[in-house]
Amino acid sequence: MTEVLKNPIAKATIDALQAGDRTSWSAQFERDAELFDDGSPRSLEQFTRDALGHERFTSIERVSEDGLEVIGAFHSDRWGDFKTYFRFELAASGKIKRLDIGQAE
Repeated sequence: MTEVLKNPIAKATIDALQAGDRTSWSAQFERDAELFDDGSPRSLEQFTRDALGHERFTSIERVSEDGLEVIGAFHSDRWGDFKTYFRFELAASGKIKRLDIGQAE
């Protein structure tokens, strides 16, 4: 399913999420990366512990032209099924410096 992701960082990050691979997931982020969940700051470390292995995209519906926004059906063992977005902002290093996630309309 992630073959539609053309940005290599977004693809590697979503692949790691899908596989529940915390090591690969964490390797995509700057040390001081920020996470915002529906616009509110959230601990990336806590999200990584809670989500990896328990949350995943079940389909990808849309990817922005630059490949840094992914929208699709999402499953959370805790919260159920809903449409969500992941929006990546990259640092000069090429790693993720900010990740915005939330429910999509």
